[in-house]
Amino acid sequence: MQNKRVIVGLSGGVDSSVAAYLLQQQGYEVIGLFMKNWHDDSVTISDDCPWLEDSNDAMLVAEKLGIPFQTVDLSKQYKERIVDYMFAEYQRGRTPNPDVLCNREITSDVFLDIALSLGADYVATGHYCQKDSLAVDAAPAVDAAPAVDAEPAVDAEPVEATHRLLAGADPNKDQSYFLCQLNQEQLAKTLFPIGGLQKSEVRSIAAEQGLVTAEKRDSQGLCFVGKVSLPDFLQQKLTTKKGAIIQVADTHPMYAKTPDNTPAGLAEKFVYTPEDGNVVGKHNGAHFFTVGQRKGLAVGGTKEPLFVLATDVQKNSIYVGEGKDHPGLYRRALWIDQADVHWIRPDLETDQPLKVQARIRYRQPLVTATLHPTTTAMYLVFDAPQSAIAAGQFAAWFLDNELIGSGVIG
Repeated sequence: MQNKRVIVGLSGGVDSSVAAYLLQQQGYEVIGLFMKNWHDDSVTISDDCPWLEDSNDAMLVAEKLGIPFQTVDLSKQYKERIVDYMFAEYQRGRTPNPDVLCNREITSDVFLDIALSLGADYVATGHYCQKDSLAVDAAPAVDAAPAVDAEPAVDAEPVEATHRLLAGADPNKDQSYFLCQLNQEQLAKTLFPIGGLQKSEVRSIAAEQGLVTAEKRDSQGLCFVGKVSLPDFLQQKLTTKKGAIIQVADTHPMYAKTPDNTPAGLAEKFVYTPEDGNVVGKHNGAHFFTVGQRKGLAVGGTKEPLFVLATDVQKNSIYVGEGKDHPGLYRRALWIDQADVHWIRPDLETDQPLKVQARIRYRQPLVTATLHPTTTAMYLVFDAPQSAIAAGQFAAWFLDNELIGSGVIG
């Protein structure tokens, strides 16, 4: 039987490099594909080309492994699906997550379509997460890190299956959150070869194989864009406008009020007006800031750091509070419009309350919460108040180590 063809998204980093190597060792026919998602010189933050170094490293890895390599320009799709949406959300005073969007709209959609058009059976990425596939009367077959001397790859997945997105084995690198918007069709065609490995093991494999990316630092820029800082990216595309930074005391009477003990009541945000505090500084645009942000305020004279409690883009005001324990940072619940609720496992969708583990940002430890669905919204009520719940971000919910659903925070 002919071996399966896999197209790996080679980003020029160590993780996708090792993913390609492991798949090759399993016997897959591997092709490397580098996605060029952005080349607008107006938003580069240095004289260096933000993607050229990554592209060269990806090509060197492909040469070392002896696999075909191609570059595809997806900048038009990236602008339409990610950048334009991102700017629109920031202008509304919301905080989108470009990495989640990139994986939903580019890596697992446009990239997957290109791969399938090239005759691929699967695509693969260097994400630290795992997948298994459940069939009737069959035990799950985990798609994780295989032995390098594994048998050649043939069709091992059942035709009819439910695919599960599982957390990565490395708790410090688990990236399942970034894939929280994938669907069953996308999961069926996606492999995560390094999901069962620790980061240190990935670097060791890369060093043993002499891959140029073995010691390369992880990217801190935008998804598949390169060395572009998000704050600088925003400030070169969104207009600046001076506005007031208003400090609200933690003793304000609004914080002493007991909220309505219903999911909707617990999800209500504090509503601020300029009369609620004192002006302590100026900013260059409320849309550049997000709830919970500490850096960039440039306001001194307080015992503890100031944190953003809320932004008002209509009046161009920022409300801040002193200290990470300020009551204005915390809420017991959040809401998601039903149109923005996504189930990776549609078979688990329910109209009844469901106890889950959840997170509202990458690297946040999972916390216990309960989903409360209604006809118009999904409420996520936490057992303990959560800090800096930001509209536009993604909330993701898990059963054990399986990510089963997510949604855009309202």
